[in-house]
Amino acid sequence: MTALLSLLLLGTVLATVVPGRLARAGWAEREPVLALLVWQCLVVAVLLCCALSLLLAGAAALPELRTAVFAGAPAGVEAAYGLAGLEGWGRLTATVLAAGGVWTAVSLAREIRAARALRGHRHAQLTSRAPELPLGLAPARPTGERLVVLESVRPEAWSLPGPHARLVVTTGALRQLSDRELAAVLSHERGHVRARHHWLAQCAEALATGFPGVGVFAAFRHQVAVLVELAADDRAARRHGRLTTAGALVELNSPLFRTCPPGQLAQSPARVDRLLLGAPRLPVPSRLALTLAALAAPAAVLLLAVAPGLGTLV
Repeated sequence: MTALLSLLLLGTVLATVVPGRLARAGWAEREPVLALLVWQCLVVAVLLCCALSLLLAGAAALPELRTAVFAGAPAGVEAAYGLAGLEGWGRLTATVLAAGGVWTAVSLAREIRAARALRGHRHAQLTSRAPELPLGLAPARPTGERLVVLESVRPEAWSLPGPHARLVVTTGALRQLSDRELAAVLSHERGHVRARHHWLAQCAEALATGFPGVGVFAAFRHQVAVLVELAADDRAARRHGRLTTAGALVELNSPLFRTCPPGQLAQSPARVDRLLLGAPRLPVPSRLALTLAALAAPAAVLLLAVAPGLGTLV
């Protein structure tokens, strides 16, 4: 009983208190990849709390399940969890948590299906605007992302992830950008594709949409949208320089910088300022400490779940 209540309490704290403090952390802009890891570990810890609480609540509600869960366990382990005699309370808790689990799966499946449909539609549009040559005429090309150039006066660049990833630039971007700036833009988009940022965004969107009242999932979606751009900026900056990457970002968004009122599209100016300031990375010991702290969250959940059983063995 203590383990079940502790898991529920820990999950509540992780889902309500930690996200706000983490969102205000000043180091995240300096280490966006590490910040993404920390957010993922936090969300995994919350989901682990729910999943393990569901298992223990189900074991309390169903004696058959309790027998299966503790089959082969040493004597005294099952009694240490204190689940016997809690059928009513366990049934209620298990029902709520199971409903949440099913809804999570439905939301994720729906988001994946919608993302695939949108990606397929965009690929079809791209193919209609820039059709591929027949196999006999197309030159041999290496595996990986393909670069597609579209005729448009607007300077734009984006990526289409998936099994047949595309890096897309317009002729307006080719005219607007220098060779080094174009290389930085392509490196940025290639970073999105190779880091599978679309998978992370889909999971964050599914959780935030499926549970709109849960703050940790809404914060996770917002932070993912920001941090993946910063991570891709850093990838481009490491290869082509911060000034070049900032210049490319300004050139691609120059109409927006001129016409949009203050407060709109704030992310692009903030990204340019960040690149121009060039704040140093965190020291290695600090990065290591943050990594260990992030991994400690799901590890603490697992340790809390098995603590009663371990206590009977020592």
